Amino acid sequence: MKKKVLFVCLGNICRSPSAEAVFSGLVKNKGLSINFEIDSAGTSAWHAGEKADRRMQSHAIERGYDLTSISRQFNPNTDFDHFDYIIGMDDQNISNLKAMARNRQDLSKIYKMTDFSKEFTYNEIPDPYYGGDAGFELVLDLLEDACKGFLETIKDS
Repeated sequence: MKKKVLFVCLGNICRSPSAEAVFSGLVKNKGLSINFEIDSAGTSAWHAGEKADRRMQSHAIERGYDLTSISRQFNPNTDFDHFDYIIGMDDQNISNLKAMARNRQDLSKIYKMTDFSKEFTYNEIPDPYYGGDAGFELVLDLLEDACKGFLETIKDS
């Protein structure tokens, strides 16, 4: 049975589509794509229907990741039922997701991306939207680390 993973940030144009692409690339490289369904969403609808931020796309492409997802808003009525793991990028995303949870089972699916970090000690994936190039690179560094840790955590579950 496929493990269904949803990465969530605020607008679904920088961090969560990057997490989706990084994790998809990781499982593809390990020959595990058939075992996963991977998606991303935002807690807001501000960018619904848009492609990922062009700056984020540019930095991701340099590392071999293709951000192909189209932004959508998290839907608590379907996403909690469909996905096994719902992974927020920062404390505000986690708080928003918990507020949308309908029951304990929904709450049990919510995780924070940096909880899976192995090398870095950041406790959130910072939003690079208002920053420069270094912010986008940092997001990718943090996501590569946390996605590896996440895969190690769930691969045998």
